[in-house]
Amino acid sequence: MSNNKTKASGGFLAKMNNLTDTNLLLTITIVIFFLMYIGAMIFQGGGFLKPQQFFNLLNTNAALIILACGLSLVMITGGIDISVGGVTALVSMCCAVYLDHMGGNVFVSILVALAIGLAFGAFQGFLVAYLDIQPFIVTLAGMFFARGMTTIVNTKPFNVANEAFTNLKMARVIIPGLGSANRKGEYINAYVEIGVVVALIVVVIMFCLLRWTKLGRSFYAVGGNRQSALMLGINVKRTRFLSHLICGLLAGIGGYVYFLHVGSGSPSHAMGAEMDAIASSIIGGTMLTGGVGNIAGTLFGVMTLGTILQIVSAAGLGEAWWVGITRAAMLCLFLVVQSVVMARKKKA
Repeated sequence: MSNNKTKASGGFLAKMNNLTDTNLLLTITIVIFFLMYIGAMIFQGGGFLKPQQFFNLLNTNAALIILACGLSLVMITGGIDISVGGVTALVSMCCAVYLDHMGGNVFVSILVALAIGLAFGAFQGFLVAYLDIQPFIVTLAGMFFARGMTTIVNTKPFNVANEAFTNLKMARVIIPGLGSANRKGEYINAYVEIGVVVALIVVVIMFCLLRWTKLGRSFYAVGGNRQSALMLGINVKRTRFLSHLICGLLAGIGGYVYFLHVGSGSPSHAMGAEMDAIASSIIGGTMLTGGVGNIAGTLFGVMTLGTILQIVSAAGLGEAWWVGITRAAMLCLFLVVQSVVMARKKKA
């Protein structure tokens, strides 16, 4: 009896330890985000005191939130996907050409975006999961292929003039009671774009998937220890394949949300988006070693990176290197925190 009690208590403590690791990283991310934003409100004032500044943070980063959710899922399983930026650019260009040059309709353009994302996710997932090729190499090739195909589809940037798409792009969700007066004294309603609604829906779905479904637990198990996952009867190959498939699907959705925000096609779109998505996931508490991560943390990771950009711009340091330096410092900070958490976990 005592042996059974010891084993049970040991298993309970192990579960509590894992839960603590995830919650600790999530808590650190949320606290840092709010400290940064409140500090900007106190010391910089101006636009930070207006609710629309916060909503603009969501408007600008809606597509990145979706891409980062996909990256977090793959990273939880111990993989990586650096093709999402290229897929975003390809989706934008294909949809732009279809709508503007071929007289297409918005609904079909959404299907085109989803098909492109699913095609990349399925092919890359098959190579990674069933042929056991390193995900970094596979998705690096996918990134190059997507960027090359974007240029083949069209070499010149252009704005989309399709009326139905333009109406959808300009659609706004009004946030009542949080508007503010402009310099002319006119009251302007606070708003978010349609892409923000899509991004928040994706966050909720992914959060529920990882937290309350058998598949979600399988993602964590595979990322934590593949051999143990096999012993538990989990189909590791299928789980890894599904992680890349879902990531590809989210890249297609994120690509269309990005397209809705910019309203144009260009080979240079979403340059570095994959790095921003990876950085956001890490800042949000997703560990590169796999097995630990939280979609809520990913959301705040994206918001933290976006806040850094706003603070640097408001401080008059608009040069690209200042943004890069501050983001690098933040990323290094969270990598150190993750190392400390891992060391504590091993010691326990």
